[in-house]
Amino acid sequence: MESVPLEHENVTELVLVALRDGVEEGRRFSNEERDPMTSKELNEEPYEVKISLKARRVGGSTHQVPIEIGSTQGKALAIRWLLGASRKRPGRNMAFKLSSELVDAAKGSGDAIRKKEETHKMAEANRAFAHFR
Repeated sequence: MESVPLEHENVTELVLVALRDGVEEGRRFSNEERDPMTSKELNEEPYEVKISLKARRVGGSTHQVPIEIGSTQGKALAIRWLLGASRKRPGRNMAFKLSSELVDAAKGSGDAIRKKEETHKMAEANRAFAHFR
């Protein structure tokens, strides 16, 4: 198993989005006492969102219209959901909560994956409104 270098684009983007205030240096994860995540675990496929819902007002009622989104926007949405789910978790610190959420997402569970599946299920249910784009 190959480990993920700190310069991996997904790791860099995740660190930059996770920072609220502060400097990027010193906020990197160290590999000294922990097993590093493998690139297979950090693969975008389980996290990336392909379809989103957009509210459209038609004839006095609001419909959730499914729209296809690009890979960049899908990745940004997935990172936002991962960080939001991590912040909601009970735990010691953000690094522990984020790592737990990433492990759960790699297994196919966790709040971020649940939210992605919910969105895709809602988009499938509202497929009849797709012509309102």
